[in-house]
Parts: sequence; structure tokens; C-alpha cells
Amino acid sequence: MNSAKRIWVIDDDRKTLKLLRSGLQSEGFAVETFVDGTAALAQMNTTLPDVVILELDTPGVDGFELCARMRSEHNVSTIVLSKRKEEVDRVLSLEMGADDYVTKPFGFRELVARIRALLRRMTYNQQQAAEVMSVGDVAIDPNTRQASRGDRQVSLSRREYALLNALMRQAGRVISRNDLLASVWEENWIGNVRTLDVHIRWLREKLEENPSCPRYIQTVRGVGYRFAGAEELSSAMQLS
Repeated sequence: MNSAKRIWVIDDDRKTLKLLRSGLQSEGFAVETFVDGTAALAQMNTTLPDVVILELDTPGVDGFELCARMRSEHNVSTIVLSKRKEEVDRVLSLEMGADDYVTKPFGFRELVARIRALLRRMTYNQQQAAEVMSVGDVAIDPNTRQASRGDRQVSLSRREYALLNALMRQAGRVISRNDLLASVWEENWIGNVRTLDVHIRWLREKLEENPSCPRYIQTVRGVGYRFAGAEELSSAMQLS
């Protein structure tokens, strides 16, 4: 049985496609190439890659939309490999769902290292998220990526789920803002750190009875955030 990881490359530069196909195959990957995003999306209806490498400026679907659709519709990990060097393009790509961003011209060995690092993170996250986890009356199901509080289902975005998962897995402990950004937005995050605070606020609005006086997601000023421990939540529920 062939267990080679599947890498798809989307780029209208055929020279780049040829280079990456040859190089990645020599590294043991199974490689498929596309000159436009529309064809790649259509192919995903029948088979899925492990990682997609894409150029933002390709015919068919806009590169930013492509990142978003691959993540939301198929939960496929992506690395943008683009000639665009502006910070706004990097930030928008990561916000739209890309896992990494590499500018052209690029070092092939670095790209391979980034692919392998992404695959390792994917494997680790799958292993860590094998079972339903609950703290107090809040639970998250990694199989469905759904959350609940008591008997009420809570609808979360991908980032909100990842943030709640990071907090609950260390319930009772303070997690610094930098560590949360590295965990949820990963090490490539270069945008405004206030994004974390906004997502915390959104989570509180969905989970807390009184978001302005949170029971579950607590702020530790000057450090970061913590999800309340199981014992303190149990005590609070007995007193309420």
C-alpha cells in the first residue's frame, strides 16, 4: 500500500510545476499539479491531498478564495508559494486559512522543511484531539469540531474552535498571549495581536452567561488567558 503523502501544487508557471514535481517526488511525496484552482477544487470532490502548495495569482478561483474554500469545504492544509512580497498579502492569506506563506524565489530545502513541519503538526493535532474533552459543563468533540455547554450546542468558527481547544487542554493554567497566538495562528502569524482579544470576546459571547463577568475564559492581566479548572467550575455550579 502506497503511504506517500499527497502534495498538490497549483501554479500557472509550468516551469515551477515541473521543478516542484521532480523535486518533491525525489523526496518521497506523491505529487499532482494543476495550472488553475478551479480544476483542483473539482478534483477534491473525489480525492483529497495532504497539503496544497498554491500561487495566489493563478487563473480560475482567486488565490485568497481558494485558501478559504480549501480550508472550510475540505479542511485541507495549504502553503502559499507566491511572488507577492507585500505584508498585506501574507496576512490576508493566513487569515483566509493558509498554514504558511513562502515568497518566490524560494529555497527548495526550506520548502520541504516547511512541508514536513506542517505534516508533523497535523499528525500531532490529530493524536491530541482523539476524544471528546470536557471541563465542567463545556465539552468539545474533535471528530465533529463542535462544542457544547450543558445541553446547548455552541457554533464555533475554525479559529474559535482551535482557541477553545488550546485553552481547555490546559484548563486551570495561564497561557500567555504569545503562546496562544503560536498555537492557534501558528508561528507564521505576523498580524495584529489584538486579533486574539477579539476571538476571546467572541468565544465569551457564545459560552458565557455574562460575557462581561466570565466564568470560563478568564483574563490574567499582563500575561494572557486561562480556562477555569474543573474543580473551581464544579464549586461555582454548586453555589449558583
